[in-house]
Amino acid sequence: ALDRAQQQEPTLSMPAFLARGGLGQVLDQMIDRAAIAEYARTNGFRAGDNLVNSEIQSIGAFRGPDGNFSAEVYKNALAAQGLTDKIVREDLGKGLLAQLLLEPASMGAQYPAAATNRYALLFKERRIGGIGLIPARAYMPTGEPDAATLQRYYQSARARFIRPERRVIRYAVFGPEAVAGRITPTAAQIAERYKRDAANYAARETRSFTQLIVPTQEAAQAIAQRVGAGATLEAAARTAGLKTSALAAIDRAALASQTSASVAAAFFGAARGALTAPARSALGWHVARVEAVERSAGQTLEQATPAIAAALAAENRARALAEFSADIEQQLDEGATLPEVARTLKLAVQTAGPLIATGQGYAGGAPAPAVLAPAIPTAFQMEESAPQVTQLPASDQFLMFEVTAITPSAAAPLAEIRADVAAAWRQAEGAKAARAAASRVLAKLSRGAPLAQALAAEKGGLPAPDSINLSREELAARRERVPPPLALLFSMAQGSAKMLEAPGDAGWFIVALDRIELGTLTANDPLALQARRELSQAFSGELIQQAIAAIRKEVGVEINRAAVDAVRKQLTGGN
Repeated sequence: ALDRAQQQEPTLSMPAFLARGGLGQVLDQMIDRAAIAEYARTNGFRAGDNLVNSEIQSIGAFRGPDGNFSAEVYKNALAAQGLTDKIVREDLGKGLLAQLLLEPASMGAQYPAAATNRYALLFKERRIGGIGLIPARAYMPTGEPDAATLQRYYQSARARFIRPERRVIRYAVFGPEAVAGRITPTAAQIAERYKRDAANYAARETRSFTQLIVPTQEAAQAIAQRVGAGATLEAAARTAGLKTSALAAIDRAALASQTSASVAAAFFGAARGALTAPARSALGWHVARVEAVERSAGQTLEQATPAIAAALAAENRARALAEFSADIEQQLDEGATLPEVARTLKLAVQTAGPLIATGQGYAGGAPAPAVLAPAIPTAFQMEESAPQVTQLPASDQFLMFEVTAITPSAAAPLAEIRADVAAAWRQAEGAKAARAAASRVLAKLSRGAPLAQALAAEKGGLPAPDSINLSREELAARRERVPPPLALLFSMAQGSAKMLEAPGDAGWFIVALDRIELGTLTANDPLALQARRELSQAFSGELIQQAIAAIRKEVGVEINRAAVDAVRKQLTGGN
């Protein structure tokens, strides 16, 4: 679950994830699946091996290059995630049982048309009112808190001061310059390559043809006679109910491999523009018109040397770098340290960090250099002092790197962040005072005072409220997240006022709804169709949740809270 959350928020740590209720969510999911499986077992439902096998074979991640299920791919995929075949089969079995039990509970769920029309009509209503903010900064204390006060606040708000895990990475980069002496090919190597690829450097003739293939020799001769009498090859083919095809820039050897030696001899024995003599292949009898003849002179060893030398140099470079990196890995495996290897090979060692999992510098520090960025995900999975070597993507550069220091995610010590904690305390105290002010403003509104007047009566020069005049349809058209105060405005009763806490102890909103103006819904309005679809989906989901709740009640669930607390401690690094 943490891995999935980190895909959206890479710096999220286990303590922060648990502070958000992550453990309870995962526990509930596990209990639901266990309860469903037990209810299914006691009522005669089962997911047999054949059903589980078919489910595994249908999963795309387990298919090989031919598109079919691959046992090897399946095995490797499980190993990469630390799973076993038994765990996967049990999980898939529970999932199949959940489908068998829960899908019928929601099948065909439809929300009543009258209710969906009423819901759709809500999009037409217009709400008129105001939103005011009572900022915490207007009430923040100016002095410093005493030590005891600051300590109490720090203990109560530790989750706010959790710092992400950070790591210091030491690395060295090497590339072709490290193997410069091994790259240049010798004259003997060039001569050997020239001899090996002699066919590429010989004189070469390629031809292009328009050809026709017919089933019998008589048909081929008839086509040749029509062309000899003045018809084109295409016209003669149409008369026979056939169609010509093109062969472009092909040499004699390639043509012979595709057809036959006799076809190649006939095609390359005719002059440009001439019709070839009928010749046979496994496909039938071939007749062709020679469209073009291209001849290229061969290359001597001297002429081919520059290109061969460049190709051999590239091969030597890749081979030497691979051997060089393998030699480094061997030294590291045998216990050499990264600085020792770098010193032996005369490589410059650099250090980056502390860094967080996104590659950004911790506490505003310098980010990871570009050359180190591809290794950051691996570096945050490594142990300390366990160097690795990797080739940089789309590059002939190699990276040798290790983690030299790991600072786990935890709340920073109060002594290190005293100023930050004091600022947060002042903000929290200001928010408390702002809440009291919001209560006073609400009291004035309940006695009929306008929002602007009630805010102006508060000391500290509060900002004037924003006037709101919006329909739900206009709000939805913004295609952005609806601010919480606006969401509250559209869920209130006419003539009411409410207070809403601003995030981050920023203060309190006062939301006042003066008037609601109802709209009208035309026949076959798209809003009604959309509302019916959305409500039916929500209704279906609610039926499933009700079924799960009933199953849990029927089966009976007991939670070992001591064990859960032990897991929580283990996940946060406790004993």
